[in-house]
Amino acid sequence: MRDGLNAAGIDADAVQMVPTTDRSAVGYLLSSMGEWIDVLVPRGGKGLIKRVQDEARVPVIGHLEGICHVYLHEAADAEMARDIVLNAKMRRTGICGAAETILVDRSAAKRLLPGVAAALLDAGCEIRGDDTVTSIVPQALAANETDWATEYLDAIVSIRVVDNIDQAIAHISRYGSGHTESIVTGDVAAAEQFFRNVDSAIVLQNASTQFADGGEFGMGAEIGIATGRVHARGPVGADQLTSYKYVVRGNGQTRP
Repeated sequence: MRDGLNAAGIDADAVQMVPTTDRSAVGYLLSSMGEWIDVLVPRGGKGLIKRVQDEARVPVIGHLEGICHVYLHEAADAEMARDIVLNAKMRRTGICGAAETILVDRSAAKRLLPGVAAALLDAGCEIRGDDTVTSIVPQALAANETDWATEYLDAIVSIRVVDNIDQAIAHISRYGSGHTESIVTGDVAAAEQFFRNVDSAIVLQNASTQFADGGEFGMGAEIGIATGRVHARGPVGADQLTSYKYVVRGNGQTRP
C-alpha cells in the first residue's frame, strides 16, 4: 500500500502499521488518537479484536468470529452435500470461513449424514452431534450447548438435525456470527428463503463457505471480513442506512 502511495506521489505515511505489539498501545490508540485516525482495522486474536470493538472511540471495521454454517436442505444432492461439507470444514480449518456447524433436515438425515460423516471422519475430523446424529453416526461424540456457539478453528465440527428450513434459520440467527452461511439444495424457493432471512455478510447456495475471501470476490488482497454494519459518510438517506450482503449461487463448487 505504501509503495502504491509513493508511486502516486502521495505521502506514504497516510497508511501505517502500528510498530508495537504492546497491548497498552491499544488503549492509547482507542482513547487518544481520534484527532488523527480515520479508520482503525484490528488484526489479531479474539481478545484484541473484542477489546477494540468494546473500547473504540474511533471508527472500527470489526472482524471477530467466523461461526459459519452449512445447511443441508431436504432437497440436497448427497454427493454435492458431502463434497461441500468436506471442503467447507477441512480445506483449511483455521480460517474464518471454515464451517463450524452443519445443519441437516430431519427428513434427509439418514440419506445425507452417513456419506458426509464418513468423509469427515476419513479426513481426521472429530464430529460432535445431537442425539439423532449420534444414533446415525456411532463415531460421533455428544454435543452440548457450548458447541453450537464455538468457533473451533480446528478439525472439529458440530452437527445438528433440524426439523425444517425455519428451524435452521433460527439456529443460525441465535448462534451464528453474521459471517458466512451456505445452503445445499436443488430447491430454488428454499434457497431464496435462506438468502432473505439469514442476516450474514455472505450467503451461498451449493458452494463452500471457504469462498469467503476478498481475493475470491475479485477485491484483491483482503484486509478482513467485516461482520458489523458500516454505513456511508456524507448525506444519509434510506439507502445509506441500509447494509448489504453478498449472495452467491453455485452448483457444487468447492475451493481448491
